Amino acid sequence: MTNRVLIAEDDRTSRTLLRSMLSKWGFEVQVTEDGVEAWQALQVADAPQLLVLDWMMPGLDGPEICRRLRALEDDRPRWVILLTALGQKDDVVAGLEAGADDYLVKPFNASELKARLAVGRRVIELQTVLADRVAELSEAMAHINTLQGILPICMHCHRIRDDQDSWTKLEQYLVEHSEAKLSHSLCPVCLEKYYPEEENES
Repeated sequence: MTNRVLIAEDDRTSRTLLRSMLSKWGFEVQVTEDGVEAWQALQVADAPQLLVLDWMMPGLDGPEICRRLRALEDDRPRWVILLTALGQKDDVVAGLEAGADDYLVKPFNASELKARLAVGRRVIELQTVLADRVAELSEAMAHINTLQGILPICMHCHRIRDDQDSWTKLEQYLVEHSEAKLSHSLCPVCLEKYYPEEENES
C-alpha cells in the first residue's frame, strides 16, 4: 500500500500541523522545509509517491517541482496536491497545467485533504498494477515473437541456432524460450523401429 507522503512547506506552523495530521491518519511522513530540499528528497529511488506541496516556497515553488517531475523520464506514478492561498480559477488552471493532480486552497478542511490523499493512493496503486500487467504482457509477447520467427535448424541433428550463434538441442531451446514443459515418450514409428519385440508382444 502506498503509505508514504512527502510534505514541502516553508511555514513552520503549517508544516507541523500537516505532519501531525498525516501521522495521525497512518501515513509515514517525510518533511521538507522548502522547494529545493523537496526536490533533492525526490531524487532517491524510493522517494514517496504522494506529495503535498506548498505553492509559494523559497528556491523552487510547488508548480516548478510539478513541472520537473512531469519532465522526468521514469515510470513511477506520483500524485501531487498543491496547497495555496491563491484561489482564483486562473491559479487553479496554472497549478494543474504545471502538473499538479489536485489543488487545495488554504485554509483547507482536514477531512477534505484526507479524502484527496486517499484518492491519490488509489490512483497510484492502480497505475502500479497496470504497469506490472503491461510488463508481464510484454514479456509474454517476447516469448511468442521468439517462437514465431524463422529458426535455423540442423536437418540431421535438429539442433537450433540461437541469437548468439550457438547450436542448442531442440527440447532445450523450447524450454528456455517458452512456458512449455516437455515429457519424454515414444511415437509409434520409433516404438516399432527401436523396440520391435515389445510392440509385437503387446
